[in-house]
Amino acid sequence: MIKLGVNTVLFGAHNLRAAMEHIKWSGYDCAEISAIKGMCEHLCLDTWRRDAADIKALVQDLQLPLTAMEEAALDEERLQRAFEAGAEIGIPIVNIGPGGSKDVPEDLGKSVDRIIKMAEAAASFGVTLCVKAHVGAAIWNTPTTLEAMAKITSPGFGIDMDPSHIYRAGEEPKDALKQVVGRLKHIHIRDCSGRGPSPGAPELQACGRGEINLLGYCQVLVDAHYDGPVNLEIIGAAKYELSRSAIIAAESYGYLNACLKACGGR
Repeated sequence: MIKLGVNTVLFGAHNLRAAMEHIKWSGYDCAEISAIKGMCEHLCLDTWRRDAADIKALVQDLQLPLTAMEEAALDEERLQRAFEAGAEIGIPIVNIGPGGSKDVPEDLGKSVDRIIKMAEAAASFGVTLCVKAHVGAAIWNTPTTLEAMAKITSPGFGIDMDPSHIYRAGEEPKDALKQVVGRLKHIHIRDCSGRGPSPGAPELQACGRGEINLLGYCQVLVDAHYDGPVNLEIIGAAKYELSRSAIIAAESYGYLNACLKACGGR
């Protein structure tokens, strides 16, 4: 069964317990903890050793496993701490963006070189570094993703595929997914209003409210026997009331759960 979770960044205005409780109450199987510096640090990598026991106790109390963390930046010092924290707390995947710019051709090579180095470091801790195509970054669409995949062979590396970024790159996510699903280790999922550059207001990122064919996307996952985490990632809700974020989480769960049931994935 494909497991559904939520990135706690959706609850960035609230503490980790509140975020995790509302994710659980919305029906999800798991969660992704946000360690995004300057946006949402439910896992503060500067103090993770102090906080690790409390995070593990919260996971146990709610029976809500952490399937991933999002560190976001291709920052070697922070990633080293992320790998250490993941190994200790029991978080198997660390998600980042690729960095660089699509308008600077040499940035792709630089990003790939750094990802190779950090994927090897991730493997040494028994965790996986996942990278997704990101609007405006060096890896920003399926062709640049495939180029990176061809050069990164480490077992500590995987693809994180976010349909909203691929949609904003002018592609159809369900078709793009077929090209990368063999190296897929994580899914960030949300809907999207228009081709961007923004995915729209948080409410319009709720699954089922936008324009992406998420049912078709889910069918590709099921047909490929994908068994990794699918974590809802909604950005822009940093000042939202708790109830407002919870509504987005619950609405998205209902839609994704129905899609996956229809496809035979749940």
